[in-house]
Amino acid sequence: MVPQLYLLTNDDDFAALYQKLEIAFDSGIVALLQIRRKQLLKQPEGGKKLYQESEKLIALAERYGVSVVMNDDIEMAKNLGIGVHLGQSDGKVIDARQQLGRQAIIGRTCHQSSDLVKQAELEGASYAAMGAVFASSTKPQASIVSVDALKEGCDQNIDICVIGGISSQNVTQLSGLPIRYIAVVADILSAPIDQVHSRTLAWQQALSHWP
Repeated sequence: MVPQLYLLTNDDDFAALYQKLEIAFDSGIVALLQIRRKQLLKQPEGGKKLYQESEKLIALAERYGVSVVMNDDIEMAKNLGIGVHLGQSDGKVIDARQQLGRQAIIGRTCHQSSDLVKQAELEGASYAAMGAVFASSTKPQASIVSVDALKEGCDQNIDICVIGGISSQNVTQLSGLPIRYIAVVADILSAPIDQVHSRTLAWQQALSHWP
């Protein structure tokens, strides 16, 4: 199974972010987008602004067949008609499932714990996210998941998403693991707009050699 790319938005100016996402989506390698705009939420009427941005990003994603989840906020996800990704302290998976429906994509952060992966499976999550896999520029203090814990997580009956410091150069170190999603922020979206296309080409090449 070849993993699919899972992009998480950064805090770029919206116009720049939109352009970068359009380029990345056009490559055909992105399957899932998480809307996470934490700096925007700190602004006056940040929730309203996020909702307006999200509507535009969802419309863009739909054009390219990319699914979308909202970070943390079950209510906003429901209002937008999309899925949600929940941290361990951001609500219950069972509540999200009841509100968003059987078909909704619901992710759960499981850090470095295969026990949390098992719990996410029991609660009905669509996927469990494990990491950080490598040192990450977006979360430099995050603990690194052990190879054994990652393998044990992959042995559970739930899709696994890996996150944290993953690039097109180091992702081959994960080859052989039955991973569903590879979550990426900096390796694509931190690049200037004119370099995003080359970054996606590097990812296409890396994933084309996946065993």
